[in-house]
Amino acid sequence: MEEDPIRTTDDEARDIARRLIRDMRHAVLGTLDPDSGCPLLTRIAIQTDHDGTPLALLSGLAAHSRALAADRRAGLMVADGTAVKGDVMTHARLSIQAVAVPAAPDPDRRAAWLERDPKARVYIDLPDFTFWRIEPQGALLNAGFARAYRLLPADLLPAAPDMGKPRQDDCRGITATG
Repeated sequence: MEEDPIRTTDDEARDIARRLIRDMRHAVLGTLDPDSGCPLLTRIAIQTDHDGTPLALLSGLAAHSRALAADRRAGLMVADGTAVKGDVMTHARLSIQAVAVPAAPDPDRRAAWLERDPKARVYIDLPDFTFWRIEPQGALLNAGFARAYRLLPADLLPAAPDMGKPRQDDCRGITATG
């Protein structure tokens, strides 16, 4: 019988995943192209919202924004930005399965973004830019060689009362029209 390569999620795995999310500045966003249905990958600037949820500031002119408008299912790949030496395949990385939700305008959110990325002042107020919350539904963490974990939303974000279960509109319920 073959052994499952996924380890039991423990506090160390949760800590690594939360650190990767907390410290991220860039990530790879995966969406589904509405014309072809094929995956579309783009590198984006990313931070966290007030509750620790990944937050992207996206131009409505970009292909990934059009894709999210058609299908809110998304993937986010976050890598350890502090690891600079050695084999990159041994560095921690997190693949998040998510639902993208446009965030309402909020001056506190805008101010927090600019505090971490002052150069965004050039485009943050352009009419086509919108904040999107990338709400985790689950994730896979590769914490290094032979250290793979499957994570729930509660494992990824700071504790909240309802974080143990996916949203009602998790990835399984989202369609190209939803």
